[in-house]
Amino acid sequence: MQKDLHVSSLLDVYGFALSKKQRELCEYYFNDDLSLAEISQNEGITRQCVCDHIKRAEKRLYELEKQCGYEKIFSSLKALAGPAQSGDESAIKQILKIISTL
Repeated sequence: MQKDLHVSSLLDVYGFALSKKQRELCEYYFNDDLSLAEISQNEGITRQCVCDHIKRAEKRLYELEKQCGYEKIFSSLKALAGPAQSGDESAIKQILKIISTL
């Protein structure tokens, strides 16, 4: 199973929508960089069970992003924050435009 680091951002935004177990296992895998084997050993469950939980969680996170698009919006706002703090009028206008669409 290959790690998609974008899932870590999705987890920050939509993690609340996952089951407690899915969220924990995803945090171990994507944020703490533990392997499936390490997680399975620590949790006392099979490697396959860990893999299944993570795959279902990833699918759910991508579905939520497709429906809502909040992670994309959040990333855009983060990218514009620095220039806006430096007084970039264009960045400030873009931020206000994004906020007005929410």
